[in-house]
Amino acid sequence: MSLDIPKLTDDAMGAHHARLRDEASAPMDEIEARPPTKKTQIIAIYGKGGIGKSFTLANLSHMMAEDGKRVLLIGCDPKSDTTSLLFGGKACPTIIETSTRKKLAGEEVKIGDVCYKRDGVFAMELGGPEVGRGCGGRGIIHGFELLEKLGFHDWDFDYVLLDFLGDVSAAGSGCRSRGTWRRR
Repeated sequence: MSLDIPKLTDDAMGAHHARLRDEASAPMDEIEARPPTKKTQIIAIYGKGGIGKSFTLANLSHMMAEDGKRVLLIGCDPKSDTTSLLFGGKACPTIIETSTRKKLAGEEVKIGDVCYKRDGVFAMELGGPEVGRGCGGRGIIHGFELLEKLGFHDWDFDYVLLDFLGDVSAAGSGCRSRGTWRRR
């Protein structure tokens, strides 16, 4: 059985990319810090790559937002692909990339620099180090430390959804887990 999927012309692809750029450059709603009125529910999914974690969480977060819930989707995967379904195939800039760039420029990171909103879903990517430059867990730790500094617990979300990749061994330089130390 063959699928007859129409091929997009260069003009159609250009128009599609222009729409995505326009949407990405639209002003973003600010996250207002307000006193918590309810207990935030945290849902974390982790597992082997390629099993549909990101797809499931992106759709779940979108459905919850459509139902009027205040939702934050956080990608905790060094590949930074959790948010791409929400943003037309393009992942959000990561907290690690953004904080590094801001630090080098002598600027403070603000929540609007690392958190994006689409169709009612607030979303961000923690990211991870470059390949061979350290452990992915460090990216997660750095990301959550920055979120804590930015007042993460005061944002009053109904749900925070976390997407963790669970099958990557920490074999980058600087890590001493999963047998890395034996090779030195």
